[in-house]
Amino acid sequence: MGRGAVLSRRRVTGLSTEVIAGLVAEVGPVWQERQDARRAGRVRLRAPGAGARYRLVFLDRLLVTLVALRHGVTHDVLAAWFEVDRSTVTRAIGEIRPILAERGCRIENGTRLRDLREVVEYLGSTEDYAIIDATEVRVRRPAAHAAGRDRFVFGKSRQNAIKSMVITDQVGRVLFCGATVPGSVADITQARDSGLVGLLAGGGARVLADAGYQGLNTETGGVVITPPHRKFRRNPPAWYEQQHRTQRQAHSRDRIRVEHGIAHLKNWRALARHLTRREGFDHTVRAVAGLLSDHQHIDRAQLAR
Repeated sequence: MGRGAVLSRRRVTGLSTEVIAGLVAEVGPVWQERQDARRAGRVRLRAPGAGARYRLVFLDRLLVTLVALRHGVTHDVLAAWFEVDRSTVTRAIGEIRPILAERGCRIENGTRLRDLREVVEYLGSTEDYAIIDATEVRVRRPAAHAAGRDRFVFGKSRQNAIKSMVITDQVGRVLFCGATVPGSVADITQARDSGLVGLLAGGGARVLADAGYQGLNTETGGVVITPPHRKFRRNPPAWYEQQHRTQRQAHSRDRIRVEHGIAHLKNWRALARHLTRREGFDHTVRAVAGLLSDHQHIDRAQLAR
């Protein structure tokens, strides 16, 4: 299996040829610039142009990274597909994945949102609201007696996990995915530590959240909207029960789009379960979020035609 087979089957990368062509035009020059800078930063032992040629050219390196993110294929299998050594595949993914992560999420007019500040500014310039949630991804268990080993244990499932914050717009398009923390960190703590609360306190944006973010409504001056509290703890009147249920259902109906966005992220096997080093997970989740936003943007543009 080689380049032609990967490009001809959308199921392999999860992206259309149009999106891949855009990635080549956008990521290629950045990759080449970094390769030139790396070579210029060391003493040359050979004349320029000497030595062996890359057996894995840039397009192949990009495709290898996309397949690894989409299907979680091991580097040994990818090396067999592209007829190179496993270390070549590992090095290629290590070069391309950080560049994909730095791109951010795509919105209208090709603009990209690379951090939380840009996301909040974008929301403030529109009349749309955003939706926030956290998603957990299983990771390998830290070594026995390792410092902070229990920090990765997620409370609900009692499994080792890493948690990422996901922000989508009101139709489920991903605007941000990152602020990675160990699985034991609460959702509201993650939002505070990432600086999102301070950014939202300035106003200009509305954010829907679930009950895990209760309390941020007060801290942000009403910007973060969470499900209504239950005022009657015992023997509530029937009219209040009906009103409370209706309000919570309306909130859930508006907030469900973020769950759809998370489901699309989990279609990429690298985020269904992360089997490589935990230290590189933030690059992985940001890269996948950027690729998914490209896919969503192209599909939305085609539907509008």
